[in-house]
Amino acid sequence: MKTLDFYFDFGSPAAYLAWTQLPQLAADTGATVNLMPMLLGGIFQATGNRPPISVPLKGSYLFVDLGRYAKRYGVPLVMNPYFPINTLTFMRADVGLTMRGDARLNEFRSAIFKAIWVDAQNLNDPATVVSVLAAAGFDAQAMMALTADPAVKDELKTRTEAAVARGVFGAPMFFVGNQMFWGQDRLDFVKEALQ
Repeated sequence: MKTLDFYFDFGSPAAYLAWTQLPQLAADTGATVNLMPMLLGGIFQATGNRPPISVPLKGSYLFVDLGRYAKRYGVPLVMNPYFPINTLTFMRADVGLTMRGDARLNEFRSAIFKAIWVDAQNLNDPATVVSVLAAAGFDAQAMMALTADPAVKDELKTRTEAAVARGVFGAPMFFVGNQMFWGQDRLDFVKEALQ
């Protein structure tokens, strides 16, 4: 059985686009997809990398290019006017739900990706976060308590360090065995490796 490890952070529009394609990729290849939450800011800090948006010409081009892919994939993508979004809380929540084996993990991921990259909501605003979580059927207070749990904080840190140790320097990053692929525009190569 082939497996695909998908390293992501909700703050990456390219990770969002890749995430929209994972169900079809799994169906086409019979692969099991492991979603690997990590903190992209921590990855950048550890590797000396920086977000493409920090290079103005590259940043403006990137958003045009991502729009082309969204159109090709037939999925919505709205460039969030509040970008960059501080995703620390959401990545901790993802890890916390993962640690618990929470059955609603995918619903949480859908809600956060959609809020940032479809509805263009300001998830830097705590009140907006509460309304997004509530609309998705989550108890915002319980989620905030989960993200404050020291074990959850440590686990996200551990996962991020493990990602760096594996060679991850950005998002999304895919691994098929020892083969590494960076960027949502590498899905054709990922599919070939899985086949």
